Amino acid sequence: MKVVLYTNFGKKNALSTALKCCDILKELDMEIYAPDSCKNEMCEKNFLNFGSTREIVKNCDVMAAIGGDGTILKASVYASEYSIPLLGINTGRLGFMASMEYDELDKISKLRTGDYIVENRMMIDASLVRNGKVISEHTALNDIVVARPYSKITDFEVSTGGRVVSSIRGDGIVFATPTGSTAYALSSGGPILEPETECIQLTPICPHSLFSRTMVFTASRTLEVRHFSPEENVYFSVDGRANCDMLKDDKLVIKRSEKKLMLIDIKGYSFFNAVNNKLMNPIK
Repeated sequence: MKVVLYTNFGKKNALSTALKCCDILKELDMEIYAPDSCKNEMCEKNFLNFGSTREIVKNCDVMAAIGGDGTILKASVYASEYSIPLLGINTGRLGFMASMEYDELDKISKLRTGDYIVENRMMIDASLVRNGKVISEHTALNDIVVARPYSKITDFEVSTGGRVVSSIRGDGIVFATPTGSTAYALSSGGPILEPETECIQLTPICPHSLFSRTMVFTASRTLEVRHFSPEENVYFSVDGRANCDMLKDDKLVIKRSEKKLMLIDIKGYSFFNAVNNKLMNPIK
């Protein structure tokens, strides 16, 4: 069995966790791979195999992301592309999507036995259309956010099938998956959705209205969003990265992606435990 370790060494305990994972996986007689960018930190493990991230993920059976939620989001790009399961090991502050904490590495042996649950997490695609042509395409596990910088108010219009379903004046809009419902959408007042639900959630960001609320659409819906800013400084971001300019006459098309993330739940009921222990209690 081949395992890729994808580590964010900027997180506390990430390096020691990655090195310990190497030792445990080696004892389990598993082949261990890591991106070339990790060579300096992990060179002491002479049994490691290095290569470009895309190439090693393509040829492995499972991927482990060591860090926080941001690390899991970055790793999900590769894991979803090559349809391999992803395990999140939290060494960050919240680690909501992680199935294990850094002090629970004894459970990693379940990767060998297959004693874990795989959750199929829905993803969404965003296509930027300019002058009738698609000029860029993106995929998100958490959310697509359309906004203006510096919290400037803007008018947005969302439609589906040629019908306007929402006109919003505010700072922006979060289009979230059920997985992303516990991220920016939650902070903007949206509900928590069970992650294996399939739908697209629209949550306004600081709407200038007493009546603007989250809307939830079936996953089969294709949503189109336009803005009516007198200036052309509106952008959209994908899982907190890839900020792209959205000009005045552009249209952003959002729909369910054909890709899915196979997220490993190695302990069982990780989502409900995370809601209870990490969201319902203050972060220390």
